[in-house]
Amino acid sequence: MSLARYVQWGLTLSVAALGLVWAILVLPTSEAADQFGYLGSQLLRSENFSSTTFSQQLADIAAQSLSDCDTHSQTALALMEMRLTEAALRSGKIDQFDQLSRSLEARSRRVLSCAPRESFIWLLAFSLETLHGRLTEQTFNFLAMSYETSPNEGWIAIRRNFVGMPLLLNMPTPLRDSFLNEFGQLIRNGFQHEAALSYSAASSPIQSYLRTQIEQLDSAQQQGFWNAFQKIQS
Repeated sequence: MSLARYVQWGLTLSVAALGLVWAILVLPTSEAADQFGYLGSQLLRSENFSSTTFSQQLADIAAQSLSDCDTHSQTALALMEMRLTEAALRSGKIDQFDQLSRSLEARSRRVLSCAPRESFIWLLAFSLETLHGRLTEQTFNFLAMSYETSPNEGWIAIRRNFVGMPLLLNMPTPLRDSFLNEFGQLIRNGFQHEAALSYSAASSPIQSYLRTQIEQLDSAQQQGFWNAFQKIQS
């Protein structure tokens, strides 16, 4: 599986696990924010929306008037742009991909200027860099900031696990250690299925790294993980 395809798969698959938390956290007050907060919660539930719907919402004047510091609504818009960006890449619409990428990069910068501890936006910034195939120091700094600003939130950890997995061997050692520790913690916290999904799609060298982490778990946790893995394989 190519890096771009893996990242797209991971972004789409991991989004479904975030819906419940998003529904709890997103409590916007304005009419416009209500609209985009609702769309964000539906998007994180992986409900089907057409590209036309996303484009119309992004072009809506309400979207243009929202404050950059309305992080709930801006995150919903960023998720829409990420979905459209992925779709443009899959369909080979390079001009559209570049345009959406620039918009998403600008939106991420604006949100982070207001709320520099928005871990999910740091992770979206990292994801966008990987879609471009840019594996620079800055790329990994984005991921490191996501860990630093949210080390213990399970819904973000699940997404980091999917998005970061194919790049594990490219990570600087401290970041690789953070990834491996979080992978083990996902299993300890009962996310065996999500951990097994990303493990099943990883390359053999990456799986070798992950097995060393799995072997540090207690026997019940290891058994739970391998049971989940076997279900995926069957």
